[in-house]
Amino acid sequence: MIERKPLDAQAFSLMLGLTALWGFQQVAIKLTAPDVSLVMQAALRTALATALLLAWAHGRGIALCSRDGTLAAGIGAGLLFGGEFVFIYAGLEHTAASRMVVFIYLAPIVTALGLHWLVPGERLARVQWAGVGVAFAGVALAFGDGFLAARGATLLGDAFGLIAAVLWGATTVLIRASALSRATAAKTLFYQLAVATPLLFAASALMGEAGVVALTPLALASLAYQGAIVAFASYLVWFWLLTRYLAARLSVFSFMTPLFGVLAGVAVLGEPLTPSFAGAALLVGAGIVLVNRR
Repeated sequence: MIERKPLDAQAFSLMLGLTALWGFQQVAIKLTAPDVSLVMQAALRTALATALLLAWAHGRGIALCSRDGTLAAGIGAGLLFGGEFVFIYAGLEHTAASRMVVFIYLAPIVTALGLHWLVPGERLARVQWAGVGVAFAGVALAFGDGFLAARGATLLGDAFGLIAAVLWGATTVLIRASALSRATAAKTLFYQLAVATPLLFAASALMGEAGVVALTPLALASLAYQGAIVAFASYLVWFWLLTRYLAARLSVFSFMTPLFGVLAGVAVLGEPLTPSFAGAALLVGAGIVLVNRR
């Protein structure tokens, strides 16, 4: 199995850019919701990303369907990947977005636990585990007001968020601990997009979503961003990083995503910025530093 290395300046800068892109996607999804249903958005973006990946791989002569012993793990990763988004978007019908964020970002903890037991080279020391906890505390603080203010029956939505976190963490662990650890980033991404696309379309239909209500210029721009920039380009970079760096330390960086989502909401949607946000950002930053101590 290929040895992964700790994060360096390149990994830090790339992860900062990726989490910013993923955070802004939250705003793109909100803006498009009146025109395209939530799970349908996820289905359309994965379909677009799959087409772009096939064209890109063909142009670069990268084989995506060669026999290399990764098929079973690839299908498993695709099912986990698709299931994660089904539970996230379905759960948003039953719980507040702020509660969903807190539950989803249990995923890096799930990832660290799974890798600790299955991949000896990914084990974290006590101070690094403390960093994981500090970073998660920062996310909880950032969304604490909305989390505590939620009213009504949120148990089902909260459970869906927890399941989504487990699926997200399990996807990363499977990629790192299986034959996929030897596969190219393009092939790893192809498995997930190809399996998740029909799964998401089927889930949208079974949930009785309205689907595509109107293809407005804003909806088209949002879907292009979600599919081309996020699901194709950024995920390709993410899986490339997983082939070279320690996955547990990369996963902790994802705690930055909801914070970038808050900043994007403030800039684009005019949402309020709470006083606790600065403290939350400091906690997340401190947690990332602790986890990446040598």
